Formats: sequence, structure tokens, C-alpha cells
Amino acid sequence: MAPDPGSVLVVRLGRRRLHGVAIEVVESSEVAPERLMPVDEVLSDIPPLPADLRELANFVSTYYQEPIGLCLAQMLPPLAQPGGGRAPLAHAYRLTPAGQANLVDHDKRSGSTLGSAIGMLRAAEGVAADELRKLGAGVWRSFGKWRREGWVEPVLEVVVNGAHTPALALNPDQRAALDAAIAEPLTFRPSLLQGITGSGKTEVYLAAAARVIGAGRQALLLVPEINLTPQLEQRIAAALPALRVGALHSRLAAIERKRRWLAAARGEIDLLIGTRLAVFAPLSRLGLIVVDEEHDSSFKQQDGVRYHARDVAIFRAQLRGVPIILGSATPSLESYAQAKRGRYLRLKLPQRATVHTILPTVRLVESRDRDNIEGIAPALQDAIASRLAKHEQSLLFINRRGFAPSLLCAACGWKAMCPRCSARLVVHRDDARLRCHHCGHAAALPALCPDCGNQDLLPLGFGTQRLERALTELFPGARVLRVDRDSTRRRGSFVAMRNAIAAGEVDILVGTQMLAKGHDFPRMTLVGVLGADNALYSAEFRATEHLFALLEQVAGRAGRGELAGEVLVQTDFPDHPLYKALIGHDYDRYAEALLAERRGLGLPPVAHLALLAAEAKAREPTMSFLDAAAERGRAVIAANACRCQLYPPVPAGLARRAGMERGQVLVQSNDRRSLQTFLPLWRAELEHLGERRVRWSIDVDPLSFA
Repeated sequence: MAPDPGSVLVVRLGRRRLHGVAIEVVESSEVAPERLMPVDEVLSDIPPLPADLRELANFVSTYYQEPIGLCLAQMLPPLAQPGGGRAPLAHAYRLTPAGQANLVDHDKRSGSTLGSAIGMLRAAEGVAADELRKLGAGVWRSFGKWRREGWVEPVLEVVVNGAHTPALALNPDQRAALDAAIAEPLTFRPSLLQGITGSGKTEVYLAAAARVIGAGRQALLLVPEINLTPQLEQRIAAALPALRVGALHSRLAAIERKRRWLAAARGEIDLLIGTRLAVFAPLSRLGLIVVDEEHDSSFKQQDGVRYHARDVAIFRAQLRGVPIILGSATPSLESYAQAKRGRYLRLKLPQRATVHTILPTVRLVESRDRDNIEGIAPALQDAIASRLAKHEQSLLFINRRGFAPSLLCAACGWKAMCPRCSARLVVHRDDARLRCHHCGHAAALPALCPDCGNQDLLPLGFGTQRLERALTELFPGARVLRVDRDSTRRRGSFVAMRNAIAAGEVDILVGTQMLAKGHDFPRMTLVGVLGADNALYSAEFRATEHLFALLEQVAGRAGRGELAGEVLVQTDFPDHPLYKALIGHDYDRYAEALLAERRGLGLPPVAHLALLAAEAKAREPTMSFLDAAAERGRAVIAANACRCQLYPPVPAGLARRAGMERGQVLVQSNDRRSLQTFLPLWRAELEHLGERRVRWSIDVDPLSFA
């Protein structure tokens, strides 16, 4: 029997057995029969991908210029390698529809033990695998056969609490936003929910989800960070205890990810929370998509299929005819511009949700004060001391982990450089190592300069480790905690740290952008920001947009309870328009200035970009490939009257990474359709260049040129 479209197949290619997805079943093929490979197996434990997900895969393939197979792979759960052994046992099992049909009379004909097993498997809640094992070897052998045949399936545990879903208490602004975004009848309606930090956007999301779930639908909530999902699950369990909630992200064990994927596919999850990969989750009754912190760059996949989950979510909502809410205190310029054009409904939450709480006061502090101690200005030192005296918490934010970003010899000027990247090695004092934050290379911290033997090696600049040490010395009685990627590597460490902060067991917090989003600490009344000016020097055109969003987010951690908050930003440029807008928490003012700047330069969201990136072990093949690619591209533009501009090849922002020499070609167009016409024609030309030494990829709507 022919497999259904969307079925997951196993096909033998040479010595390998590979997974594939059935796209279409046809009677004949243009490929010679002797070249066609037979299907070894149709996976019975994975339901066929539904038509809407296959159409979504086609969109991702076409728009992002990626092979359809790679795009379909994004939509599947983790699959065991064919022939790689049996899947691990789940806790409990029940009969599938196929099992119900094939075993309908089996229990009547068989002995009582096997009949009992089938009866237990018929129950909706299933039966524990251990209970089946206790029924004897004969039952266990039959159970193994039923698993292979797809007649039984795991019963997946989903969060279910309480018996009813109470209405969330919303203020008038939240209620108005909810009613505008989720209006009957449910239809495709993109809404941009722009709410200041602490305005209660999450409550609007949950009320919207409860409304569509109450109508028998499912909701999808996308978040930028894995670390935000446990906190969200707790809030949802408290606010909406009747909902069946599941989380889907890359840190789950493969078998657990597969279980949750299957639960979503079977409609056993009402509200699915997930990072960008969850945008492809199978939800047959999808009624709402929410993208929290829609401006966050984490939604953009930077390798493999380079999709943007926010944009894919918008297309999926349109495909399914359901509303989508994009939420942020600092929307991306793309979403802001769409709302200005009237393509998105613009909703605002201008006040903090908790009564008597206001946005924190922002003050700018001279960062080059001669009385600075390890980069901490006197005004910030005094502010921390004041909070310690009042038993309040302080957060010092510096978006640079490690001890110092560079190690320099004062005698000869030697710098510690990564041997595999065109980047400096970062000093890490915790383990006395020099580390590359790009490729992971590590080396022992030298005692002498390798060039001249000088002992006076200077760590230049500041990172979280150096700041932590300085605060411990400045305030010896204070409880200082550092939260960054290095200190949270151990499983469960971040949750333990967050709980310690919430319990008041920490006085001063030192952290990176891990702490900027979504965390609510009522006793935190001071935020100090160091090193913000670094982004003002960046060659990336989005750098200041991202900086404003990050500073507004981290500022929002202050004063979220009944205590007033204050933010001190150390800067050398107090008159910069970004800081002027930050003082007034005036996102719109800065967004308008950025839009005018982008309009003049022909940059997104006014124009559209694609980036051809190439790399090889030497510079010559990289740049030769890009020269040939640019020549082919110009010919395609001329032959097809594409309204695109192709810039000459240049080295990448980080010219060498992990031993590979990197370069790029930028394509710009004021017309998205013209760019989409050009890219597949150009890609076909690139496929014929035949340069095997070079790896290349096309990034549509790139966020970075680095």
C-alpha cells in the first residue's frame, strides 16, 4: 500500500538507511526505474506531517533558499538512526487506532493473561510498561511485536492541574488589547502588542490563549530563551490551572522531545511553549500564535536552515487563518514599520500592570571618572552601598563574560590572539585559561610574554568575572552572585540561582543578557550598566537598535515591586540620541530616528537583503568563488531585469573563524519580489560553479554581517 503524503520513510541509499518524507505519490517517474530506491519502512510511530506543515515547509524552502528536505526535517521530532536499535521504553502505553482494529477480537481468542494486557492497553490512560512486564514473558514478547507494528503508543505526561480555568484579572488597557487581538470570528489578524516592561504583556498572552482554548483550539507561545520556559510554565500553572501545558526546546532529551511532539500532534497539549524550533510543531487545532520579545535575535537561526521564527510564525498564522500576537517593549523596526503602514494592528500597554509601580529613573554617569574602581564609577558605588543599607538588591549588567576581553604585553605590544580566528582570546580567571568565544579554543594563561619574556602582562577591559571580584572587594559583606553562560553550565544551576535571587539570598547580581529578559525580582531596585558604549562602535547596522532594546529590557528589571527603581548607565557619550531616548523610555522617538536613517541608507526595513557567505581553508578559493558568484549574479540581474544591487565580495566581519577563511557578497533590493525572483536563479548558477573546496550558504534577511 502506498504511504500517505507526509509519512516518514526509511530508504536505503548505498550502505546507509536514511529517513525521508513522502511528498506525493505518483504513478510514474521521469527517473529511470533502475535508479529508484524502494521504501524499506514507513515509520508507524510518527504520524504523517499534515498538509499545512508541508505547505509551510514549501514556503520556508522557497523564501530562505533551502532544500525542501532540510526544511521538512525541521518539522520532525528527533528520529533514531534507522537500524540503530529500539526506541527507549516510555512510562506507559495504550492501543493506537491500528491496535484497536487489529486486536479487536484478540483478547477473546487468547488466554486470560494476554487478554488482560489488551484490556489494560484499551484504557485511555493506558498501562505502565512495568505492569505488562509482570504479566510474563509471553505478554512481553507480544508487547514488543505490537510496538514494532505500531499497535501501541506511549501515553505522554502533560501538565494538568485543577478543574476549571478562572478568568484572569486584567486592567482596562490589557482588556482592550485582548479584545482587539482576539475578536470573533477567529481569523488571521497580526497584532503588535507594544507594552513597557512590567506592563503585563504575559497576562494578555495567557488570557488570549485561554479564550481560544476555551473554544476548543490550541495555542502556541514562542519565547526567545530556553531559560524563560520553566518560569512561564509556573506562571501558567498558577494563573490557568486547567490548561494542559507542554514545553518544546532543544535542551530536552531526544526521547522527551519526541514524546512532547507526539502529544502536540495528538491534541493532548492545549498550550505549547517553545523556542524557535516550536514554530514547526504539529498542532491540528491551532487557534493562536504568540511571539514574546518578537524583536529578539534568538528567533533567527544562524546555521542550517536560516529561518526567522517570527516571520515563519506570521506565515503559519496566515496559512491557518488564526490571529498572531507579536509582543515587545521595543519592537523590531520591521514590525514597527508594518504597524505604521497599517498591516499590523498596533496595541499599546503604556502603564505598568502593578498599581503604584512606575518605570525606573534613568541616569547617565561619566564612565571615565578618575575615581573609578575596576571600571565602577563612584556614583554607582554609592548607589550600591545605599541599596545594601536598605537590604535591597542591585544588578550590574555587562554583556561580556570572562575576566577581561584581551591580554596585552606592556613591553612589546604582543596580544593574545586565537590561532584559529581573527579574534582576541578572552582572559578567564576562574580556570586560568585564555578562551576564544568564537571557536572554543582554549590555552593556559601564560606567566610570561611568549615574544619577549616580559612578566608584565595586562588584562585589558572588563568582563563579568572581573566585575564580580571587584564587587567582592568593594563590599566584603555583600553576597555577590555572577550569572552568565560560564556559571550556569551545570544542569539546573540557572534555576537554583534564580530561586536564590527571588528568596533574597543575593545582594548584588552580576550578569549578562541572560538576566535582561522576563525575570521579575521585586526587591531589585538598582540596575547599573557598564560597557554599553561598545555597541556604538559596531560596524553592524542593527547594533544600536539591539542596544536600545537590551538596555530597555535590563532597565525594566528595576523597581518591579512596590519599591522605586533606578538605572545608572556609564557612558562617554551622554548626548547620544540613544541615551536621550532611553532616559525618557521613549522607544517611538528612537525608532523614528532609526527609520529615517535606514531610509536614507537603503537598509531594512525599507529595503531587503540577502547575504552569500563562503568559507574555505585558504583565502584564495573563498574570494575566487565569490568573485565568480558575483559575476554570475550580475549576469542574472541583467538577463532578468531584476531590481537588485549586488555589492563586490569582501571578507566577513570575522574574516577567519575556526580555521576557515570567510567572505561574503551582499545583495540589496527595494522590492522583495524582485529579490525572490533573483535568488533561485542565482542559486542555480552557484550550484554549477563546482568549487568543492568552498562551503557556501545564502542568508535571506540576515541579522548580522559578522
